[in-house]
Amino acid sequence: MKMVAHVFRRGEPDDRPDEGMIMQGRPLPAEYGLQIMTREPTCPLAARPPVQGGERYYKISQPRTSSHPPRHTTPLWTAHATFDYHVYGPATGSDKPTQHRRIERQDRKEYDTMIEQVLAYAKEHEQENLDRLKDFLRIKSISTDPKNAGDVRHAAEWVLNLFNNCGIEAEIVETEGHPAVIADTGPVEGVAENDTPTILVYGHFDVQPAGDLSLWDADPFEPVEKDGKIIARGSADDKGQVLTHLLAAEAWKKTVGKLPIRIKFLVEGEEEIGSPNLDKVVEEHKNRLSCDCVAISDTAKLDWDTPAITYGTKGMIYKQITVTGPKNDLHSGAFGGTVTNPGNALCRIIDSLRDDQNRVTIPGFYEEVQPLTDKEHEMIDALSFDEENYRATLGSPSLDGENGYSTLERRWVRPTLDVNGLYGGFMGEGQSTIIPAKMSAKVSMRIVPDQDHEKISAAFDEAVQEAAPPGVKVSIETFGCCAAYACSLDLPAMTAASAALESGFGKKPVFIREGGTLPILPMFKDILGADTVMMGFSVPDCNLHGPNEFFHTSDFWGGIRTSIHFADALGRGV
Repeated sequence: MKMVAHVFRRGEPDDRPDEGMIMQGRPLPAEYGLQIMTREPTCPLAARPPVQGGERYYKISQPRTSSHPPRHTTPLWTAHATFDYHVYGPATGSDKPTQHRRIERQDRKEYDTMIEQVLAYAKEHEQENLDRLKDFLRIKSISTDPKNAGDVRHAAEWVLNLFNNCGIEAEIVETEGHPAVIADTGPVEGVAENDTPTILVYGHFDVQPAGDLSLWDADPFEPVEKDGKIIARGSADDKGQVLTHLLAAEAWKKTVGKLPIRIKFLVEGEEEIGSPNLDKVVEEHKNRLSCDCVAISDTAKLDWDTPAITYGTKGMIYKQITVTGPKNDLHSGAFGGTVTNPGNALCRIIDSLRDDQNRVTIPGFYEEVQPLTDKEHEMIDALSFDEENYRATLGSPSLDGENGYSTLERRWVRPTLDVNGLYGGFMGEGQSTIIPAKMSAKVSMRIVPDQDHEKISAAFDEAVQEAAPPGVKVSIETFGCCAAYACSLDLPAMTAASAALESGFGKKPVFIREGGTLPILPMFKDILGADTVMMGFSVPDCNLHGPNEFFHTSDFWGGIRTSIHFADALGRGV
């Protein structure tokens, strides 16, 4: 027996429901006549509880024009063997849906059994997957060092082989620098290609240099398993995290031979050097990479125990200010007090950029900064955050920042300006009494959504020149200029990601923003028209880019489970 089911997200309008239709959602219009579908022993949904959030299922026994009130408000347990599944996107104020997908679904009981098989497979292969992660981490894929170009390619081939061995179509894509890998699980069987829910998983296999080896407890490219952690360069950033998605797709393929949605993969080898060729790859392959949303696991959880979805990142503007004075260094005794010291001038310029309230003084800097919504305030206030513990973890004598805002607000949603480096003049041991001929500073600004990065960049240059005293020349170089990014909390993939994380880690995730910058997010939005869901599996203090970087084995396995559930949740339309 086959029925037609129309599924509506809560609060989204239905156009014209017909008699016999199955409806999910609330509130329900009072004019509908409703008849509860009986629960039967052979019911495919009998083992499934109502959808999280309180949605209910109904059979409409009267057309919309009926004045009969609902007769039942009990969750539906349908006994139909198959059904067609329609998902409507966010409401736009119109009675018509903004998005429509039709997905043929098999017997619900069989489908639930499928994900149980996939999860069981992942559980059974936990140690094997951990060993494969260690093999991946042994590859010295340091993208910034030309000596390791062969290792970066080796990492690309390692990823390619993983896809090939589980029947996922993949290829290495060449760039002017290091290669990338594109893979595609293909359309869902029995569903038109344009109607298949599609996500693009992005990640990277290149890593940071190891740095000072004396600060590592062991060889950074010989993974060590200790105290529930995998310690190695790239374990959290990003080999361990991106591998969770690859292994989840493999688990689907090797158990049931297919996935409930279409997943495309873009795994690159240049993220740690700013992804200089990624936009070209995406532009050239935008049809192959087209998707409904992008999924990234390159962020962190809120803390060791609380999973998180990051829905916004800051943009960044990176500058170098160079101040020049006399043609060469001068004796500070013989010539001091007769020329403008470039060091003094640089200090004066930098000091002018912030006031005593720690607010940036660049004209127009805050004009486009939008206040937090009430919902965002509530989410931040509800987080379990210990400022003293945060301070102690950082080893800082005190916390400081823009007056009038909490530490989390300063980290995530307020723009900042910071000096990243000062150099020039005498910097050796001992003393050398000179007036330096040249001094430089590197300065970065982290901006928030709605701030125009190009406008702020130009305003910075003008403010610096105006602050420069007479007697010196000032030049400014721009090394980076990237917009901020924020994703709507109402995005359907956000709901699916939240459900997946709760299933994968056993705890409901929180929604947070990130103070860092991911230039790829606005790039994906511009080229693919797709928003990005960021599900981080590592912990915040995993020594990212530092010595003894680590990834908890429990988070690695939890990430695989989450990725499995994410595909399932999107397929179900959760």
